[in-house]
Amino acid sequence: MDLYILRHAIAEPTRAKTEKADSERRLTPEGEKKMRRIAKAMKSCELAFDLILSSPYARAQQTAEIVADVFKLRKSLALSATLAPNGNPRQLIGELHETHRSCRSVLLVGHEPYLSSLISLLISGDTTLAIDLKKGGLCSLTASALKYGRCATLEWLLTPRQLRELG
Repeated sequence: MDLYILRHAIAEPTRAKTEKADSERRLTPEGEKKMRRIAKAMKSCELAFDLILSSPYARAQQTAEIVADVFKLRKSLALSATLAPNGNPRQLIGELHETHRSCRSVLLVGHEPYLSSLISLLISGDTTLAIDLKKGGLCSLTASALKYGRCATLEWLLTPRQLRELG
């Protein structure tokens, strides 16, 4: 399986508890613009996805929708609570096995520090590797059999700036 891991783009700042909930924070106009450039760069690299699976939080969902629009994959976009900031990697892997078994190339869209922990888990079997996945950053992993623990190889990790320069 080819697994691509994308952190959401630049979002509105966290507000006081009386205002908008964290799950409702949206991308800023700058975040949307930069994400569109990143998505076009991803397409120019000839990446392909059978599935785009996103956190249901607004900023991640918007990021996934931008990618889906650029790749013309709106019908391949799904939301999963297992990608929310408090998601569970074991449940995510189970969902991929149970619900999306036929997918060979999957883009996961979510949040930090969850995504870095997931990458660390899949390439080392431990969640403590220091990985800096910036907003709009993209990671590529390959796994012959996806499982909880060490099962994947890190192919590359690109910053948003590197991605935009590819486009």
